[in-house]
Amino acid sequence: MQYDPIKRVLGEAFNKTPLLRKLFYNLLDLLLLRTWHIHKELRAWAKGKRQQPVQILDAGSGFGQYTYYLSGMSPKWRILAVDVKDEQIADCGNFFQKIKRHNVMFRKEDLVTFQDPQAFDLVLSVDVMEHILEDVEVFRNFHASLRPGGMVLISTPSDQGGSDVHGDDESSFIEEHVRDGYNIQEIQQKLKSAGFSRTEAHYSYGAPGKISWRLSMKYPILMLGASKLFFVLLPFYYLLVYPFCLVLNWLDTNGKHPTGTGLIVKAWK
Repeated sequence: MQYDPIKRVLGEAFNKTPLLRKLFYNLLDLLLLRTWHIHKELRAWAKGKRQQPVQILDAGSGFGQYTYYLSGMSPKWRILAVDVKDEQIADCGNFFQKIKRHNVMFRKEDLVTFQDPQAFDLVLSVDVMEHILEDVEVFRNFHASLRPGGMVLISTPSDQGGSDVHGDDESSFIEEHVRDGYNIQEIQQKLKSAGFSRTEAHYSYGAPGKISWRLSMKYPILMLGASKLFFVLLPFYYLLVYPFCLVLNWLDTNGKHPTGTGLIVKAWK
């Protein structure tokens, strides 16, 4: 299953006007369970900081939805959003100029080599580390780029089926992953070896989240991959399934899970 082409088609469909782009971001916020988890963590981190001149690195900004969310939390915050893909940087830069979000800058960077010593109070990395083989080098760069007391927030698949792989003979549903998922102790150890003094990690996409992900993401993407006719049927599909996904997402975000296919990891300098 080729996941990136589907994402590109959806991105292009909603990129005709700034209003449609905002609608796209809002739909992602509603549908993507990882967004629920990340927004919850960002709201907790932001307490007492909204009037402060905070510096943030969105490390692997993709479509720019998390940069959009962060830049709207406080006009005093400054966000540097970096990605390795030229088209993503150009596209996002153009959109943010149109909507006059002047507290954001987009730049092409490779996280394996990018450092900006003691420049940031927060580094955000959502669904990035599973794509990068040289993960410890990236963690060292994050550590070097954070100010003392700064935090990195990571969302990534776990080794409990995080790339929808359940056996040695299966390939990832999302084929561009270089690893099928992190062991929870492994990623914490790697962060500590990179210099972080304290780490916390917990599972996301527990039992409720796994059901929600299949209903809201996997099955629609499989259908879109089979035929473009499903673009027409998709709104009706979501009218049926989304009320159930809403409840499942809430349960997953607010519950504690003994295991799960995702990880939410925090580490402090």
